[in-house]
Amino acid sequence: MILLYRLLFPFVFLIALPYYGLRMWKRGGYGKDFGHRFGGIDQLPAPKPGVKRIWIQAVSVGEIRAMQPIIEGLNQQPNVEIVLTTTTSTGYVLAREHYRDQCLLTGIFPLDWFPFSSRSWRRIAPDMVILMEADLWPEHLHQAKKRNVPVVLINARMSDRSYRRYQKLSSPAQWLLSHLDAVYAGSSQDADRFAQLGVSADRIETTGNVKFDVAVKPILDDAQRKSLRTELGFPEDALVLLGSSTWPGEEITLAQTLAEARQSNPNTHLLIIPRHAERRKEIRRDLEQFDFRFAFRTEEKVDGLLDIYIGDTTGELAMLSQVADVAFIGKSLPPHTEGQTPIEAAALGIPIVYGPGMANFRRVCQSLEADSAAQRAADASDAKAKLLKLLNEPEQRQAMHAAAQSWHTKNRGAAERVVAALKARLAGLSLS
Repeated sequence: MILLYRLLFPFVFLIALPYYGLRMWKRGGYGKDFGHRFGGIDQLPAPKPGVKRIWIQAVSVGEIRAMQPIIEGLNQQPNVEIVLTTTTSTGYVLAREHYRDQCLLTGIFPLDWFPFSSRSWRRIAPDMVILMEADLWPEHLHQAKKRNVPVVLINARMSDRSYRRYQKLSSPAQWLLSHLDAVYAGSSQDADRFAQLGVSADRIETTGNVKFDVAVKPILDDAQRKSLRTELGFPEDALVLLGSSTWPGEEITLAQTLAEARQSNPNTHLLIIPRHAERRKEIRRDLEQFDFRFAFRTEEKVDGLLDIYIGDTTGELAMLSQVADVAFIGKSLPPHTEGQTPIEAAALGIPIVYGPGMANFRRVCQSLEADSAAQRAADASDAKAKLLKLLNEPEQRQAMHAAAQSWHTKNRGAAERVVAALKARLAGLSLS
């Protein structure tokens, strides 16, 4: 299987290169340590006697943030050193900023072709590999098996799309999943799906979603929130609607919602935090259809009051979200189907509305809705109606605020369970 993959990889890579090359050019920041992608990561010294080196791979910003309690927990062990890699430019910025002092090395994950992968493996020489959610690369897994290095998948997730694909390609899927020594599933549904695809029960444990345990930092007090609203061009007492991690088309729906909300409350304002900052031109074009004054965080200095503020930066979602009274979660309105995480907004106690497309967070959303901490809309029109109703009903907002915080508190603890399981595995790990 691995020989076929190695033969096909260059051809598939060349076909996909224009698409991914354009996307990398639009997002920017990919020039930093670009050689890491070809295995040119720094040569590391051999681990000291008794020290176990763990290679953690987390794809992008969300996964990098989710690794926070795991890295902190592992670093409490005196005989552990961590190498953290990521794939995206934004993830790499966050990794360097937040984990430089907690990791032996922060780097970029290599292209999954054997010359580059094997080169990185020789330079890192890990004793254990930790992967996040669904980030399974054949060559990377083969290199682990070849070196008899255990691979652990944490917060393991199997989306509807991936599950259907794995079912259709059962032989390659079983080969891929056979390389996993342990699967710590984010939910019972994810655990069931891995089992149905051939992962033996003794390799699966349902530990829960570690994203519940990510500490929201910094937490702003009332004075700081008022100051931040002023910084964004909003009055201190503004009613703020948040578009969290929005995708194409959703900014228009939110601007339409703002226009209608102002008919009953002229002091309503809109904060948009797009999932991809490189969409600035598209967002500007969409917002110019409306008679609103807006500014981008990275492009214009706020001068006077604004109707809409666009937070097009990396790593500031949690901080900026704290000025919001109501949140819409992006990537959830048609044609989008997967959704972005609502966990951070819930942790902050922000009343939540999202569209029908939250496939990647199905169990999370079912739980939120059962606890009256979030509302699911059927389409864009229904989302607008639900947002308007919440903006006009402070008592309902307060009830959802309390429900969201209670929901978040009771769902924490997954990271502690994962760290305990990893420590047990490390204790039984013999070093070469």
